[in-house]
This record gives sequence, C-alpha cells and structure tokens, in this order.
Amino acid sequence: MRTFRTRTTVLAATTAALALALTACGGADDAGTKDKKAAASVSQVTPSTGATESGTGTTGGTGATETGTGTGTTGGNGTSGGDTSGAATSAAQTGAKKKNDGSTPACTANDVKISAVKQDGVPTTHITLTATNVSGRSCTLLQYPLIAFGDIQTAKDVPSVAKSKPGTPVVLSAGAPAYAAVRINNGGVDEENRAVTSFNVNLFAKDGPAEGSKVVKAPAGGIAVDDAAARTGYWTHELRNGADEF
Repeated sequence: MRTFRTRTTVLAATTAALALALTACGGADDAGTKDKKAAASVSQVTPSTGATESGTGTTGGTGATETGTGTGTTGGNGTSGGDTSGAATSAAQTGAKKKNDGSTPACTANDVKISAVKQDGVPTTHITLTATNVSGRSCTLLQYPLIAFGDIQTAKDVPSVAKSKPGTPVVLSAGAPAYAAVRINNGGVDEENRAVTSFNVNLFAKDGPAEGSKVVKAPAGGIAVDDAAARTGYWTHELRNGADEF
C-alpha cells in the first residue's frame, strides 16, 4: 500500500507538473497571440498614421493657401503702388497746369542771361536771341524781347511779328532756355544799314515793360541793322519753322 501511495503520489505530482507546463505553454501561446494581434494592430495604425500624416500634408495645402494670400497681398501693394503713381502723375499734371495758368512770376532782367548768334546765310539777315533762366526758380518769359538798336532812351523798340506768338505762356524752369528770331535787315545793298556791336534787350512784366534791361553783345564782327526792316519774333521754347520765317 505504501508503494502504491508513493507511486500515486509521484504520478499526481507528475500530472500536476505537466498541467502547470501545459498552462504555461497555453499562457505563452495566448501571449504570442496577443503579441501578434498587437503587431497587426500596430501595422494597421501605421498606415492610418501615414494617412493622417498625408492628411497633415494638407498643411502643405495650407502653405499654398498662405502663398496665395501672400501673392494677393503683394498684388494689393502693387495696386496701391499704382494708385500712388497715378496720384503722383496727377500732382505733376496739376503742377504743370499751375505753371501755365499765369501763376508763375514773370522773368525779370536779373532772372535771365541773354546772348545773340548769327543765323545761317550770307549776308546775315537774322540773329537768334537765347534767354537762359539763371534765377534758380521757374519764371514766365512774357511776349517778345523789347529790343533797342541804339540809345535805350531814344531808340524805337523793334516791332514784333504776331504769327510767331506761341499758344501758351513760355514757362522756364531753372536753367532752361527760350529763343527769339530777330530780323536785322533784308539783305539788300541799298538798305540804310548801320553797324551795331551791342544793343539793349528789355522784358515784359504782367502790366507792361519790366524795369531794367540787358546789354547784349552782338555776334563776332558786329551786325548790320536796318531799323526800317528790323522785326522780332516772340519768345518760344524752340525756333519753329514757318512761324519764325519773316
């Protein structure tokens, strides 16, 4: 009986050990299964995360939207710049209008430097006067030069030629020139010409002849002047064909 109990005891212990081993194996299998499921779950999450990151890549779309916004802003600034340019152009036009509406003061004898040169042709029948604004500010050169070929107190001013009158007042900015053609004779041998080496030029003010005059040196060699034939054109920004042919 003792032997049987011993065997029975041993058998029971062996069976218990085997059961424990099987339980452990089962636990291991369960754990393995859980690990596999977890791995599968992770595998599934990873693509999902990838998709989510791809979705986050939509932020790139947001970046594109921001780029578009930036471009829009630049365009807005560009438009603003255009408006500013337009305003500046408008201001410049307004300034030009003010200059031409008679608001610019008249040039005085002290505001301009006047010189004379012979025009082409033999004999010399015309000279060109150039008046340059040396005042450092804008001024209006009114009408035509008041020329006296002789004593300023007694000589008669040279008459003007109406067809040479410009359509708008001649406004000179600082340093700018204006011109006037002057006929001094008709080129005939029978004319009563006299030699002139210098002469006087006066300017107009808004209410008539200005105070003071300029003594202008005649071109080299002097000029032959016939008082009866002498005529002057109006001041212009440039000599004009036709209007200054007299």
